[in-house]
Amino acid sequence: MVVGIGNPDRGDDGAGRAVARVLGQMAPDGAEIVEATGEVTELLDLMARSATVYVVDACLSGAAPGTIRRFDARERPLPENTFATSTHGLGLAQAIELARTLGQLPRQCIVFAIEGASFDIGAALSPPVDKAVFTVAFQLRREIAAMIPVEATSDA
Repeated sequence: MVVGIGNPDRGDDGAGRAVARVLGQMAPDGAEIVEATGEVTELLDLMARSATVYVVDACLSGAAPGTIRRFDARERPLPENTFATSTHGLGLAQAIELARTLGQLPRQCIVFAIEGASFDIGAALSPPVDKAVFTVAFQLRREIAAMIPVEATSDA
């Protein structure tokens, strides 16, 4: 499952959902692509539905806009400063830690963070974030395709 988080009406905050829309056009069969607001109970419910979950969200850590970071949330907590700004209540880092505490963190939980520049109401994605959306979508497609077993074919 891939969960794209964000508010598409708040500029770069819509990056995660934009990735979900792009990936939805090219995802391998068997991949479930979901757009979400980032509300904590919604995320907990989604994470409980799959053993492998990729989450994509915008972040604001001070890096250059469009910077992409990949985190394995099973290995260690997400850096709070990366996901401290949230337009959806509790940040993603807190939601993942709540899932960990409740024993609901998926067996594999990978987070892609796209550094935002503008989170203004009514703004479009900034050009560096728009470019990063496609980069992350193609990376996710590769990672998902690598997980799906190739069926053996025979000449019989």
